[in-house]
Amino acid sequence: MEVTVVGIEDKIDELLLCLDEDARHIQQSLSRLDKLRAFVVKRDDASLGKLLESIQGESDSYSANELKRQSIRKELAAALDCNLRQMTLSRIEYELSGVKKAQVAERKAKLRSLTDELKKAHLGTMLLLSDCARFNNVLLKSVFDFGRTGTVTYNSNGSTKRQTDTAFVNLQF
Repeated sequence: MEVTVVGIEDKIDELLLCLDEDARHIQQSLSRLDKLRAFVVKRDDASLGKLLESIQGESDSYSANELKRQSIRKELAAALDCNLRQMTLSRIEYELSGVKKAQVAERKAKLRSLTDELKKAHLGTMLLLSDCARFNNVLLKSVFDFGRTGTVTYNSNGSTKRQTDTAFVNLQF
């Protein structure tokens, strides 16, 4: 029984390291989303390309951490005699006591806070990109529909003017 407790504590230590790496990854994702929004607003295509390359390069290292975390969860589920689905941070926290319990609770709270921030940042980025797509569609539609008869345009006074026979490009010299 003593060997099992020591083995579980070692696995908890490994899990805590994985959770710290998860927290760093979420913080990096938040930073990337901030940069993404800034580059989109500035229309900085070169920086957007570099950002995409860095994301692609770092995805493999995060995948390794995720696989390690899942492996630790399986081992802890077997050691604590429960289903893998039941092996959550709350369950681990329930099974522990003392310093380890406090460490797991701290990591859980930190990850919850970071994921909430990430959800908000993701929503903000999604809304920005959605608005950019909508503006681009309106712009393209106005460019390609401009020469058609029946198009309504607005002047600087806000009054409407119906286009009847105007072409988009005037080729007179």
